Amino acid sequence: MAAGAGVPLAEVARFLELVLRGLAGRALRVEASSETYTDTETLFLPERAADRRLYTAIAVHLWAQTRYGTFNADLPLDARTLAWLNLLEALRLEACLGRALPGLARLLAAVRGPLAPALAGAGAALERPGARVTDSIRLAHELAAGEPPPPFPHLGSLRPERVQTVRAARVEKERAALARELAQLREAHAAGRSGAAEVDPAPAIGIDASFESLQFRLDVDGEIVRPPERVAALVRSIVQDLGEVPPEYLAGAAPGRYAADAEPAAAAGEDAAAEDGTGDGFRYDEWDFRRRAYRRDWCVAYEREIPRGDPAFVAGVRRQYAGEIARLRRRFEALRGETRIARREHDGDELDFDAVVDAHVDRRTGFEPSGRLYALRRRTERDIAVVFMVDMSGSTMGWINECERTALVMLCEALEALGDRYAIYGFSGWGAKRCEIYRIKRFDERYAEAVRGRIAGVQAKDYTRMGAAIRHLSQLLNGVEAKTRILFALSDGKPDDYVDGYRGRYGIEDTRQALIEARAGGIHPFCVTIDEAARDYLPHMYGQASWIVLDDVRKLPLKAADAYRRLTS
Repeated sequence: MAAGAGVPLAEVARFLELVLRGLAGRALRVEASSETYTDTETLFLPERAADRRLYTAIAVHLWAQTRYGTFNADLPLDARTLAWLNLLEALRLEACLGRALPGLARLLAAVRGPLAPALAGAGAALERPGARVTDSIRLAHELAAGEPPPPFPHLGSLRPERVQTVRAARVEKERAALARELAQLREAHAAGRSGAAEVDPAPAIGIDASFESLQFRLDVDGEIVRPPERVAALVRSIVQDLGEVPPEYLAGAAPGRYAADAEPAAAAGEDAAAEDGTGDGFRYDEWDFRRRAYRRDWCVAYEREIPRGDPAFVAGVRRQYAGEIARLRRRFEALRGETRIARREHDGDELDFDAVVDAHVDRRTGFEPSGRLYALRRRTERDIAVVFMVDMSGSTMGWINECERTALVMLCEALEALGDRYAIYGFSGWGAKRCEIYRIKRFDERYAEAVRGRIAGVQAKDYTRMGAAIRHLSQLLNGVEAKTRILFALSDGKPDDYVDGYRGRYGIEDTRQALIEARAGGIHPFCVTIDEAARDYLPHMYGQASWIVLDDVRKLPLKAADAYRRLTS
């Protein structure tokens, strides 16, 4: 493909994320890369493709590798056998999609085109419902003596060595997490039975799961139990990797809190502390609109450092948007130490023409004229502190994340000319006990190399439990002496969390209550969002004049800067 030809990933990333979100299995991230492959947690896609149709086929194929077990066996490492396996797995996965999602299977078939004769017989063998990756491996070894046909247009590479590292860490972490969750289910079930806890302190748990559908049944002592969504997500992910939930996973959690020293080292650190609500977290109430009362100390927020990203990103933004940044700086500089005119004063720098005219009219009509005839020029000094609250939920993945980072660079470059005090924090999390606040720039920090590196390192994480983030950052703002304090949110959607029932009205009402608390403390909240449905809930959360909805995410950098200028002038 010629340089600059085709469709850039930035234009279709949001569409691909929506497609992937609608497919079963674990959540997958999308990143641009010079090589196309998946490590089973991230899809690495080309920076450009011929069209949206090809991008969709590539993403669906890589998703299918994670969903239908391409990496659930030891893959050959020699290049020729691996190339054959890549082709054969494409046929098997296409057949799997044909049974579950025939529309996507037709898309892949149309993109790949007619089969080479060397693949026709093997394709028929891999179309049967019981075919597994081990069948593809056996056929790949049989065919490896010959050169493989050219790869299909939507195929990337198989990188088993990268998958092995990511998958091993995930398997251990999810085994520990499931053990903790099942221990809590056992405790809850035992406590709910009258006197049963004394007789049988460890009720038996069974999970009957299907690899084909990812549906499963959870029972505790023979009683069918509807699992919390966090348990369901863990089970689905484990079944994708292992084909089942192994019996030892069900026996590993004795009654009582799962011991931290029983966890693998990779999972036993701050993640475990966050999930259990221990460690150096900040506790916050959460508003339950159904009870019209707070859940006291319900949320635990943790401040995290963001690993530095590629410094070339910030340099690229400064180079690409040099003209816009220069214009923003000039606009912001005009706000610095503005001169305001106070009219109808007893003393001043000059006569107030309107006041003189009114006094003359009063005198001619027999009324006593006012003595307030002067205009006084007053130079006002800005006394502003602002926290930028950046949505780092999983839905910001791709080009939304890039636009957020671009907006932060442009804002910082312009704010340095203005002299306002500002801080930047990202937020995400998973459940009430792991609300994560990411430090990007503190109030006492200069906009220097370290901050620029953290902006480049901003990446999509988990979910959007917004109430806890607002309460934490409001507390931070309340510790700053300033005449005007602003909480400026950059978000791509409504409050959301996969667990604890936060999704829907509950999250909206908790966020609204957190914003009411912020206003009561003298903070002015404002939100810029790209969610087209936001007009349905933002007025309820923020009020009528404290938000902007963008129709195009690419407008975010300039619109955010313009909103800040108007908000603080």
